[in-house]
Amino acid sequence: MTLPHTPASPAGADRTFQVDLRGLVDLLSHHLYSSPRVYLRELLQNAVDALTARHGLEPGAPADAFGIRLYADGSVVRVEDDGVGLTEADVHTFLATIGRSSKRAEQVAEQRADFIGQFGIGLLSCFLVADEIHVVSRSARTPDAPAVEWRGRGDGSYTVRTLPAAARPRPGTTVTLTPRADAGEWTRPAQVHALARHFGSLLRHPVTFDDGTGGPGAAVNPEPAPWARTYPTPGARSRALAAYGEEVFGFTPLDTIDLDLPAVGLKGIACVLPDAVPAGRRHGHRVHVKGMLLSEQAEEILPEWAFFVRCVLDAESLRPTASRESLYEDDTLAAVRDALAERLRAWIARTAASDPDLLGRFLQTHHLAVKSLAVHDDEILRMLLPWLPFETTDGHATLDEFARTHRTVLVTASVEEFRQVAAIAAAAGLGVVNGGYTYDRELVHRLPEIRPEVSVADLDPGTLTAHLDPVDRETELAAAAYLAQARDALGVFDCDVALRTFQPASAPALLLDSREARHERTRSQLAREQQGGVWGDILGHLRQEAPRAQLILNQLNPLVRTAVTIDEPELARTSAEALYGQAAMLSRRPLRPAESSLINRSFLDLLAHALRKDS
Repeated sequence: MTLPHTPASPAGADRTFQVDLRGLVDLLSHHLYSSPRVYLRELLQNAVDALTARHGLEPGAPADAFGIRLYADGSVVRVEDDGVGLTEADVHTFLATIGRSSKRAEQVAEQRADFIGQFGIGLLSCFLVADEIHVVSRSARTPDAPAVEWRGRGDGSYTVRTLPAAARPRPGTTVTLTPRADAGEWTRPAQVHALARHFGSLLRHPVTFDDGTGGPGAAVNPEPAPWARTYPTPGARSRALAAYGEEVFGFTPLDTIDLDLPAVGLKGIACVLPDAVPAGRRHGHRVHVKGMLLSEQAEEILPEWAFFVRCVLDAESLRPTASRESLYEDDTLAAVRDALAERLRAWIARTAASDPDLLGRFLQTHHLAVKSLAVHDDEILRMLLPWLPFETTDGHATLDEFARTHRTVLVTASVEEFRQVAAIAAAAGLGVVNGGYTYDRELVHRLPEIRPEVSVADLDPGTLTAHLDPVDRETELAAAAYLAQARDALGVFDCDVALRTFQPASAPALLLDSREARHERTRSQLAREQQGGVWGDILGHLRQEAPRAQLILNQLNPLVRTAVTIDEPELARTSAEALYGQAAMLSRRPLRPAESSLINRSFLDLLAHALRKDS
């Protein structure tokens, strides 16, 4: 911003800012507006606000008495409205003063709330595509007032003159732009029509478009919003809303939810996504304010847990930011977000009570979203927890089904722990739920809140080993030498070895090793390696008796019965290592490098032993 030279003035005298208009337009284009295409939205918005004011002057006029006409033939873009218009004084006051809006002249807040824009900088967006803005206007407030012409240029200069009445026979305003050569992408006739449809498809005033070819003008918004139309049956309405959702978002909704908040003049629909989405991934929602598209990516309109829907909304009382491309975060928006969340909860409750098939399809697709909701919402928890699917030792089942056969429900802390114990726990008749997935462990622990007759506890290795049958004393004594050699071989992994009997007999061994135990052993190992250093002292103070993993050999398995009779020390060690490696792989947890090496080595050693024996 460059200030012109001015004569010296007394100290403390007031001065006036000088504005570099080109610099301001560059600021708008790079930091306020997302794209030059917003120029048409701003022109449409000004026209709509002018029509709103005109209807305020003539409340008895039919809703379609006044309209907006767009024209684009490649050389000019013109937006004409039948709105309230401007007098010469209005032109000097509002068009020539940056940041002042004619809406600010209204003293009553309720009157201002009728308008879309309230920031007074929208007309500057036209400089993103043109070097000059030509405005011809005639006021409806003063019927005998002449028409007024205003020409504003990008260098900050402007001219104003009055015109004969014939230049503008009726009240209203015409804005004409002569696009720059580099703005053709946004000012071609087809693009202007597409932008008008994009921004103005839900406007309440009639909008038409003429491409200059001599044909009839095309209606930009020929029909009202789909939720505002009258349908012969509820089924016809549902199909129409689903078709609109598919047109807007490109997918066929699993269902559509009517959204209506009269207190803020909000109407619209939520489309339930037919495919699952990652937890926490928030979709943008299409939000209109008084019919004008504000944003296609308004994440803030719904809470984070509602990622299973996408919405199209039109609101009267939501407040746009200065760029009019997002919503202003205030108490009204917070209240709307809470109210819309309640509508989604009500839809889930209604579906659970009246349409089990739809509920089943919804839960099959969006069970993770519902679980995230149930964690924080007691009503949804009571309503849907029995219907939610979980991975259990009885297969995939709902908690309601699972609790009928298991009055004591055990839950694992991780997926790998569940995979370690699932087959053995099922054979032992234990009811175990995989709590390793997001929200599952927390939700299973809340089951007694709605099923008091069921108890829930965390599964630990001691619980499972208590259900494994001990072998008789003679068998254990006969296997003592082998078990000692196995413990010695697996000591490097802090693993103990025991002999039990359990089903299924096809499982030769079970490895019980929790994630917490592995972390504690890693910490102890680091403490030993860092002994004497600062970290060694810190870890030493945390030192506890490191829990050991347990390799449980199954005496019912023929391979184990043969292995415990081996009297060759090296072969006994190799067979114990092979059993450990096989059990570690069955647990499906990530293998440590030493374990991968052990599996390869034990396989090769057993293969060499078999070949030597054959030869």
